[in-house]
Formats: sequence, C-alpha cells, structure tokens
Amino acid sequence: MILSLVSTALILTSAMATNQDLITAVDEMQKANYFTFVMLINMAPPNLIQGNITFLMPNDQTLSKTPFAEISAVNFLLFHSIPSPLLIDHLDHFPTGSMIPTSRPGFVLKVTNHGRDQFFLNNVRVVSPNICTKGYSIRCHGIDSVIHPLRILQPNIPPEASCPNSTNLAAPSPQVGGGGGGPILVTAPPLSGEDISPPKSSSPKICSSGLVNLIMVIMIYSLHM
Repeated sequence: MILSLVSTALILTSAMATNQDLITAVDEMQKANYFTFVMLINMAPPNLIQGNITFLMPNDQTLSKTPFAEISAVNFLLFHSIPSPLLIDHLDHFPTGSMIPTSRPGFVLKVTNHGRDQFFLNNVRVVSPNICTKGYSIRCHGIDSVIHPLRILQPNIPPEASCPNSTNLAAPSPQVGGGGGGPILVTAPPLSGEDISPPKSSSPKICSSGLVNLIMVIMIYSLHM
C-alpha cells in the first residue's frame, strides 16, 4: 500500500514537472514569435508531450503555407521533434552524415554540420538556436523550412540457416536508396501526402528514456554512413 502511494506520488510529481516545463517552453516560444507552432502544441492531445524533447520550429510565415488540413498536428509535431532535450552545443557534436531519430518511429533526420551557424537537418537550417532553455526537459530551435524526414525501410531478409555466433554479430549498415541488407533510407513524402496518422488503439507519445539511448542509436547509423 505504501509503495503504491509512493509510486503514485512520484508519477504525479513527474507529470507536474513536465507540465511546468511545457508552460515555460511555450512562453519562450511566444516571446520569440513562434505563435503558430504554439497553436499546434495546443491542438495536440494533452498526453502527447511528456518531456525529454527538442522541438524544431518553422516560423509563422512558413507554417502559414503548410496545408494542415491534410496532416494532423500530432504528425507534424512528431516529425519536428527529437526525443531528447538537445541544445545547439549538443547538436554541434554530431558530424555530417549522422542520423538523428525523430519522435515518429521509423523516421530520421540527416545531419549536415558546417558549424553551429551552418547546421542542417535534412537540408533545413537551424536559424534560431536555443530558444527554449529555462526548463529542464524541453529544448527548441527555430528552423528555416518544414522538415521532410527520411524514412527507414527494413527490407525482407531471408532467415539464416543457423544461428550466428553472438561474437560475430555486427550492426546493419544503412544505405540510401537501396541495396545491401541494412535499413534503407528514403525521403518521406510531402506532409500533404500519405496518411501516417497514429494507430487508433494507442497514440504515440513524445517521450524518451534518455540522451544515452538516443546517442547509441545515432552512433549505429552514423558509423555505417
């Protein structure tokens, strides 16, 4: 009984901290004139954003040209976020060719890094870094266009005749456009195209188990690019 009460209290405390971080981040976004992006956050389900996240925000002028009638606010936010709170100093450590996961499973952002003033994700430049810095678990940066992330396709691989020795296992090598046995990276369709709405049975949540897991995933992709 006591353990249950303690667990419930910890969950409530964590939820309150995340909610306060989101309130703080939204205030920072509004002060930087990213009002349309704030509107999208307000349109999303309350349980979507659970902290440990970096938002990538096009400005109001860019978003005014985006056909939101054909894409949900949820999908847009998932495509325009990274499931870990990263300042520009953290992003600057990723070399050109690195693959950073988005909050939408199966979609990644390819890094082109020529320094913090010329840092690109899928050819979209980070123009206003470190807008959200006051909270603990939410970061945000302004970008100069809408992002179309790369989709990872897992090809059908015939089963092995026998189990390989675990010491000989190596990470698969991702390839752009096909070939080989690793993940295939292709550009996602425009936001107004294919319906990739979250499954009705369980909505995806923007959350993360931590920066370490994110960096491990990035390293696996980057080492073989």
